[in-house]
Amino acid sequence: MKLVNFKVDDQIRLGIKSDCGVIDVKEAAAAYSVKVPETIEQVIATGKKGQAQLAELLKRNVQSIAEEHITFAPCVTRPEKIICVGLNYISHRDECDIEVPEAPVLFSKFNNALAAHQETISLPQAAVKFDYEAELVIVIGKQAVNVPVKEALSYVFGYTVGNDLSARDLQFRTGQWLLGKTCDQFAPIGPYLATADELDPQNLDISCKVNGTVRQSANTRDMIFDCATIISYLSKHMTLKPGDLIFSGTPGGVILGYPEDKQHWLTSGDKISVTIEKIGTLENTLA
Repeated sequence: MKLVNFKVDDQIRLGIKSDCGVIDVKEAAAAYSVKVPETIEQVIATGKKGQAQLAELLKRNVQSIAEEHITFAPCVTRPEKIICVGLNYISHRDECDIEVPEAPVLFSKFNNALAAHQETISLPQAAVKFDYEAELVIVIGKQAVNVPVKEALSYVFGYTVGNDLSARDLQFRTGQWLLGKTCDQFAPIGPYLATADELDPQNLDISCKVNGTVRQSANTRDMIFDCATIISYLSKHMTLKPGDLIFSGTPGGVILGYPEDKQHWLTSGDKISVTIEKIGTLENTLA
């Protein structure tokens, strides 16, 4: 199942992606007088039961909305934590010319960085070296503490597409990466949140295009630390909560990895498309 958050006036509504468009869960539940979770937080909290209720709703003759007529919202809106893994693909490690890390390299973003599919992203005036990073994003489904690797994926609610936008000149101003990573709207996610039963996170093609030109193309099996290892590692150092987001790293092909004379940084008007097999394509335009 693929879930969507979209806007109706000033409210965020939960939707289900169908073959014909997006089903407004609240309206459909009212039309059929059935009780179902009506927010993504409720779906995550109710787990398999909530997903089963939504699946039953899908079986009914429910009217859907064409995607071109909806305004997307981030598919998760209130994560307690947004944790990111750096240097987690062999190809990205090679282009950065570093040793294989002995443990996941971690940094964070804050909720101000969240943005939605098709949202126009305003570039901050304090930087000029803007870069893309196509990433598989893990959405935690239940509280995780000291989780063994072999059990780690059972703590996942689902997966979405992310773009770890980065201001490289801010990122490397000091030894801490935070400033260049959590600018407003620098963590677009979506358009869909695919439930964990939909896919194998370690065998997904992942790519990024800028203005229609392919810049990144890889498969998630090339991760240095796979999703289960990342979740287990994090859970031994902090409590993971339902709705937490984990950006799992980016493959090679980022602008930072180019020779300096070929580093043409992103600029206003550029359109970035990140595609992950079996999930969807996240598109944003810069302003």
